[in-house]
Amino acid sequence: MKEKLAYYIKHFSSRLFVFFKWLIFSILSGIIVGGIGTLFYFCMAYATNTRSDYPWLIFFLPIAGIFIVGAYRIMHDEKDTGTNLVLSAIHSGESIPLKMAPLIFISTVLTHLFGGSAGREGAALQLGGSIGNSLGRVFRFDEKDQHIMIMCGMSAAFSALFGTPMAAAIFSMEVVSVGIMHYSALVPCVVSSLIAHGIATYFGIVPEQFVIQSLPAFSIKSAIIIAILAVLCAVVSILFCVALHTSEKLYKHFFQNPYLRVFVGGALVLLLTLFVGNQDYNGAGMFIIERCFQGNCVPYAFLLKIVFTALTLGAGYKGGEIVPSFFIGATFGFTFGNLLGFSPELCTAVAMGSVFCGVTNCPISSLLICFELFGFQAMPYFLLSIASSYMLSGYYGLYHSQKIVYSKYKTEFINRQTH
Repeated sequence: MKEKLAYYIKHFSSRLFVFFKWLIFSILSGIIVGGIGTLFYFCMAYATNTRSDYPWLIFFLPIAGIFIVGAYRIMHDEKDTGTNLVLSAIHSGESIPLKMAPLIFISTVLTHLFGGSAGREGAALQLGGSIGNSLGRVFRFDEKDQHIMIMCGMSAAFSALFGTPMAAAIFSMEVVSVGIMHYSALVPCVVSSLIAHGIATYFGIVPEQFVIQSLPAFSIKSAIIIAILAVLCAVVSILFCVALHTSEKLYKHFFQNPYLRVFVGGALVLLLTLFVGNQDYNGAGMFIIERCFQGNCVPYAFLLKIVFTALTLGAGYKGGEIVPSFFIGATFGFTFGNLLGFSPELCTAVAMGSVFCGVTNCPISSLLICFELFGFQAMPYFLLSIASSYMLSGYYGLYHSQKIVYSKYKTEFINRQTH
């Protein structure tokens, strides 16, 4: 009996040591990454507001692109693959250079200041991953623990910027390998996400939240309508992924010089902005999502956002793809709801979650982010739409380094990358 008791005490003590180890380092990561993420949020807000006040800044987008490419060249990081590098580091043990953090910080702010169409959370994942990886190296963690520190940093940055700590904690564990969850990172990711969220809230960052005013009862008829919407959202998510990847390939094929490539891309975005006649599709476009919930959006907005974002990111400008996916989902859902006369607000919310799921292949994170953005009242709709979109979006995805470990259709191991 004494031997068994000693055995249990020994093993519990070792687990307790690991728990406190990760508690300490995840708090540290949450404070550092949360602070930098908060600063990044305010810089992004300043850039967006400045461009809104001075719309003529869009004319300098091609020049800003040359500066961004030049900065990466000077830092000898011209082959940077963005979020793909972060995911690849977790898979293969590659190191993420700390210089990636200031580069993505400055270049993303410049992209938004001068009117490029991009998001902010993708940049946050790169910021958090870079800082988390560097902290792991400073404290001489082994390769596997460094992977956890990368996910920890990603969660903290995502949480600070978007104000969704639940989704942020799970997303970094889920996005790496579709079909499995890195539960060894659960405590670090949860703690760092909550700490970063607390820091952001302390400095006055208000989490994004939307209210669904018209919520019909869940019935067979409404379920069928939402299922149809989910099918279409899967198609839209595939279209978005194909547009992003194809634009990047076309730019590199026709313009091998990165300076010329980014200049041409900036010029195309400028010309398209002048043709449209407004800057609704430049930047992140969160205000357009708000308009959808207020009942004001043009029916083709989602297509224009796909084109604007593909032209921007494919050319070499920096930013994220996540908020554009929200924009595309919201505007498409709003259009669908209006066409069918079925609660445009609900369709807006459902499509946001469904398109996000389709492009990231992260159903649990998508469900959590819907709960945090819209509340739990529409839970049956979110469950149905996200599950359907996840299956029907196939093996497409925003990130080439993301691995589909287990099939979406059979209980079999496939271990393939997205396309």
